[in-house]
Amino acid sequence: MAKDNKTPQKKPRFSAWWIYGLIAILLIGFQFFGGEGFSTTKKTTTSELQEYLRNGDIQKIIIITNTDQARVYLTDEALQKDVHKDVAEKPLFPTTGAIPQYILDYGDLQLFQSDIDEIKKENSLDTIVEFDKESNLFMDLLITILPFVLIIGIWIYLMRRMSGGAGGGAGGQIFNIGKSKAKLFDEKTDTRTSFQDVAGLEGAKEEVEEIVEFLKNPDKYTSLGGKIPKGALLVGPPGTGKTLLAKAVAGEAKVPFFSLSGSDFVEMFVGVGASRVRDLFKQAKDKSPSIIFIDEIDAIGRARGKNNITGSNDERENTLNQLLTEMDGFGTNTNVIVLAATNRADVLDKALMRAGRFDRQIYVDLPDIRERKEIFEVHLRPIKTSETLDLDFLARQTPGFSGADIANVCNEAALIAARKEKKAVSKQDFLDAVDRIVGGLEKKNKIITPEEKRTIAYHEAGHATVSWMLEHAAPLVKVTIVPRGQSLGSAWYLPEERLIVRPEQMQDEMCATLGGRAAEKVIFDKISTGALSDLEKVTKQARAMVTIYGMNDEIGNLTYYDSSGQSEYGFTKPYSEQTAQKIDEEISKIVEEQYQRAIAVLHEHKDKLTALAERLLEKEVIFKEDLEKIFGRRPFEKHFDQKGQEIPSDKLTPEEETTEENK
Repeated sequence: MAKDNKTPQKKPRFSAWWIYGLIAILLIGFQFFGGEGFSTTKKTTTSELQEYLRNGDIQKIIIITNTDQARVYLTDEALQKDVHKDVAEKPLFPTTGAIPQYILDYGDLQLFQSDIDEIKKENSLDTIVEFDKESNLFMDLLITILPFVLIIGIWIYLMRRMSGGAGGGAGGQIFNIGKSKAKLFDEKTDTRTSFQDVAGLEGAKEEVEEIVEFLKNPDKYTSLGGKIPKGALLVGPPGTGKTLLAKAVAGEAKVPFFSLSGSDFVEMFVGVGASRVRDLFKQAKDKSPSIIFIDEIDAIGRARGKNNITGSNDERENTLNQLLTEMDGFGTNTNVIVLAATNRADVLDKALMRAGRFDRQIYVDLPDIRERKEIFEVHLRPIKTSETLDLDFLARQTPGFSGADIANVCNEAALIAARKEKKAVSKQDFLDAVDRIVGGLEKKNKIITPEEKRTIAYHEAGHATVSWMLEHAAPLVKVTIVPRGQSLGSAWYLPEERLIVRPEQMQDEMCATLGGRAAEKVIFDKISTGALSDLEKVTKQARAMVTIYGMNDEIGNLTYYDSSGQSEYGFTKPYSEQTAQKIDEEISKIVEEQYQRAIAVLHEHKDKLTALAERLLEKEVIFKEDLEKIFGRRPFEKHFDQKGQEIPSDKLTPEEETTEENK
């Protein structure tokens, strides 16, 4: 039996606009055609009218004074004449009133009337001349009601826009404005994200998985007298995977999942935010057990305070008050868990952060080297690679990268390979992608004079030389004098991932950073503006040593750091003017010491600095191997195993030494 593959045609949906359009067409047709029924009336001239009048063909003339027109009606005898045969035909549609045979614009009324009277008198005619005014009911009605129609139409349009579009809902249009805008996740139609798609974040993922387990099997926890947590707050830097974790919860949980942003509660009308919070929790409670996810909760969860102008709470604070009440008030919502994400936990209200509302604060930190490897494994699944990539190498090349940054690296590598007409993505494409993201796009066509190019080469060679000679400075990967982004030259380092930093480590990093300006001073005995970013970096590091970490003997073990962030909005300093002067002196002393130290290192290795700069001018890009040919093996070189753990140099096998050299 043959199957009927024809898809049923959709019937056009009925709309009230059809009726409005039909009425408008009828009114317009009545206006233009209804009064005269497609009549045969013709326009004539004053001279022709006078001739018809002398011949006795005209029975009646009606002068319309408000339109400067005259309507001419012929006698029955005149209609039989050949000259009037065009106007003697009957109209297409019959009408009830008499139809004029001719119509004309008479111009000056007094002159027109005197000419007619004179002809009538000369020819002893009994032609009737009447005066009348014409009124257009349709136009009068239209002019009367049009302003009201426009006002009502604009009002309806604005109300629909404010209520979130023309789509209806419970209450419909303007009455739907207080309803929640949360999207209900449907696992059958929406793209499903599972915990397998979330690499790294082991601690955060474990706690989130437990929340899903709470809802799937609550008796396991409540049988011992425990209570299911009310909420969990995901806190961490941008791009670390907070929203991705929530998507994984939506994909794994077999319960309704409501997702929305904190800004969805914000509206121009008073009370709308609080109304949407009530409606959201009402929907979640009706479908309990359920999960509510509020992304960027700091949009409504900021710390409350009195308004300096009016002295009253603003609309955002009313929304927050309603959220606090819904999460832990008299009307407790059972089996409704609230997940929220923010990267600004310091500005949230303390009442929102207390136990009983957000019982758990899950910190989602930047991934370490092992977690970065796992993230690469996830994002490399759809990438077509030309070789087996060393993921440990890629993980070490991306220190400080978030999960979003690593996803961007993989995508950028694929775009670079496609730009080069490759069939697959290679290791070099990934390295180029890291350079592109960290440093910016290469600008090989930037106009640089030979003198400037030489200065840039010695500047970058100074960075490389000082960092190579200092133990705690980050090991060099490559140096380039090709402009990239806003920089005229750049050096890539592979910093050691430390959890704590000691003063000697910070001092070595500052000394290496000042190596560029020091090289300009040693070689040319001049300095330039090219060290701006270097000076900014070392000044911040020195200030942090003195005012934040208590690493200065003169200031002592004091810190002026405010973790709450409130001091940023104040106009006072937490120390006296004498202390401020001492802080400035100590910062200047630290920076100057490291600058003189860099100059001393470069004086000691001036010949090698010159050789490195000349090779850089020749090749434009040099790598670690070029420095080893000039300086020899770095005595402070560190080696890592497959798990990213450091291996002492005396315990390296010959095979591992060869592998490290290749890397």
